[in-house]
Amino acid sequence: MSSATARRRTVRRAPATGPPRATADRGAWFLVLPALIPILLLSVGPLLYGILLAFTDAQSGRTAPTRWIGGLNFRDLLHDTLFWESFRIGLVWAVGVTVPQFLLGLGLALLLDQDLRLGRLARVLAIVPWAMPEVVVGIMWRLVYHPDAGILNETFRDLGLGDGRDWLSGLATALPAVIVVGVWAGLPQTTVTLLAGLQNTPRELHEAAAVDGAGAWRRFRTVTWPALKPIALAITALNFIWNFNSFALVYVLTGGGPGGRTWLPMLFAYEEAFRYGQFGYAAAMGCVMVAVISVFLALFLVGRLRGGDDT
Repeated sequence: MSSATARRRTVRRAPATGPPRATADRGAWFLVLPALIPILLLSVGPLLYGILLAFTDAQSGRTAPTRWIGGLNFRDLLHDTLFWESFRIGLVWAVGVTVPQFLLGLGLALLLDQDLRLGRLARVLAIVPWAMPEVVVGIMWRLVYHPDAGILNETFRDLGLGDGRDWLSGLATALPAVIVVGVWAGLPQTTVTLLAGLQNTPRELHEAAAVDGAGAWRRFRTVTWPALKPIALAITALNFIWNFNSFALVYVLTGGGPGGRTWLPMLFAYEEAFRYGQFGYAAAMGCVMVAVISVFLALFLVGRLRGGDDT
């Protein structure tokens, strides 16, 4: 009896197996570092440097040392009507691209989710625009919109709808034409994301709703959309941010013209920095854009947290 009690006490007092918590934490940090270091060097570092630069009078080709000027750049920016006009155009562009991207992406995802012939081939073809660099997309669509030899104007001439027009140089058509390109270029990403959400929706729920007599619209409203809503909100928020920060596509298509009708905030900041050499002033513009995007993200996250129980 005493020997059994001694063995039980020996088992109870045996040291815990496995590495100490401090050693495990160090091991976890060691595994994270390869991904964390590039983020710190290539994202966080330039961001902090840009914020610091916004409070200086940094200029290109200047021999005098850079001075700290506080909030003078932001004060000047507050009265810069050209920047705020570009900000308005940027919002029109971001909304005008994001909303059609979601609606068309949702429709295409619903179509590709069906049991279609050559469905896999259609899914592969649907992501082709996503695989193309923005510069290539811009050059290709410049050829499509070409006033003399573009396929769009040639089609209008063949249909007897007129001699065509210069889509990218017209004051009334430049921004809508660029928005069409933005929708086309970003549609695959939205479609693939929503299609993944649709395929993760349990088929049993659709079958049960169909047995209960629910039509296609009712099944979408009561089964599909509640399961897809979190993904839809996330991809819409990300698309808005990406579209608002667009640069390469619009720069290749119009360069901000004609007459500033496609002058997005990122283009405006680029011109101030690299054409006019006003690095401090351009950095202040970047800070304003980061602040606006941060507010938008904060509102999105607050809404998601409040609606977490519903979704």
